[in-house]
Amino acid sequence: MRAAVASGAGGPDVLSVSDVPEPTPAAGEVLLDVVATAVNRADTLQRKGFYPPPPGAPETIGLECSGRIAALGEGVEGWSVGDEVCALLAGGGYAARVAVPVGQVMPVPAGVSLVEAAALPEVAATVWSNVFMTAHLAKGERFLVHGGAGGIGTMAIQLAAARGAEVFTTGGSPDKLEMCRSLGASRAISYRDEDFVAVLKEAGGADVILDNMGASYLARNVDALATGGRLVIIGMQGGTKGELDINALLRKRASVTATSLRARPLAEKAAICCGVVENVWPLVASGAIRPIVETTMPLEDVATAHQLMEDGSHTGKIVLTL
Repeated sequence: MRAAVASGAGGPDVLSVSDVPEPTPAAGEVLLDVVATAVNRADTLQRKGFYPPPPGAPETIGLECSGRIAALGEGVEGWSVGDEVCALLAGGGYAARVAVPVGQVMPVPAGVSLVEAAALPEVAATVWSNVFMTAHLAKGERFLVHGGAGGIGTMAIQLAAARGAEVFTTGGSPDKLEMCRSLGASRAISYRDEDFVAVLKEAGGADVILDNMGASYLARNVDALATGGRLVIIGMQGGTKGELDINALLRKRASVTATSLRARPLAEKAAICCGVVENVWPLVASGAIRPIVETTMPLEDVATAHQLMEDGSHTGKIVLTL
C-alpha cells in the first residue's frame, strides 16, 4: 500500500511516498481504508526525530484520519464493513490503510464530508480532554487559548464559545485575528503589539488557559490567571524549561497541568472519544462548530504540507487526501 515514509530525521525533504506492507487488524481493532489524514505539529516533530511513536504504534506518521471500514478484528461489534468513520490514531495516518483500536473510531458527524472529517479527531479530542475533562471550563468563565488561528485554536474557540465561555485568544496577523473573532472569540489579542497578560488582568483574569508554548509563556500565563485559574500546557514550541513562581500559584490557588494525548492508555483514549461523540459532534452537526481546513493536497505532496505547517502562515488544518 502507499504510505509516506521518511528517509531519516530531518526537514520536509526527507518525506516521500512509497509502498509498505499493509497492516492487519488485531483483536479489538478496525482496519480502515484511509480517504484523508491531517497534518499536526506533532507530525513535524516526529519527522525531525523528536517525537517517536509509543510502543506498538505504527512508525508511519499521522495522528488522525477519515475513511471506510475495510475489515473488523476479532471481537469488534457495533461497526460494519463500509461504514464511514474518522479516527484518533497513535500513528499510521499517512497511509492507504491503518489499523485502529475500536475505541478510537468515531462516526463522521452529520453534514461533514469524509475529507473534512479527517481534520476533526485530533483537535476535538485534544480540546475536549484538556479544556473540559481536565480543566473543567464552565459556562460564563473566561478562557484563553494561544494561537487561535491554528488547528487546536480554531476548535478551542468554537467549542468554548458554543458552551458559553467568554473566549480570549492570541494571534499574529490582522487576518488571523479576524478569523478568531468570526469563530466566536470575544477578544482577539495581537501578540506582536499587545500584552495578553494586561488584557486578561483588565478582564478579571483567565479561569482556564490552553497553552502550546510551554516555557516561554509559563510565567506570563500564571500572571494572567484568575483566582482558582487552571493552566493546561499541551506543547513546548517556546521551550521545555521555565521558572514557575510557586508563590503566585499559592496566592491565586491556581494549578498548572501538563498533558499529552498520544501515549495515553487505550481506555483513556476511548473515554475521550466517547466524550467527543457525545458532546462535540452534536455541535458540529448543528453548525455551531465547523472544521476549518486551510488546504487539501494529495499524499504525494506531503513534504509541501509539512513545509506549510512549519512556515506558520496557515489557518486551521492542512489535509492530505489519498
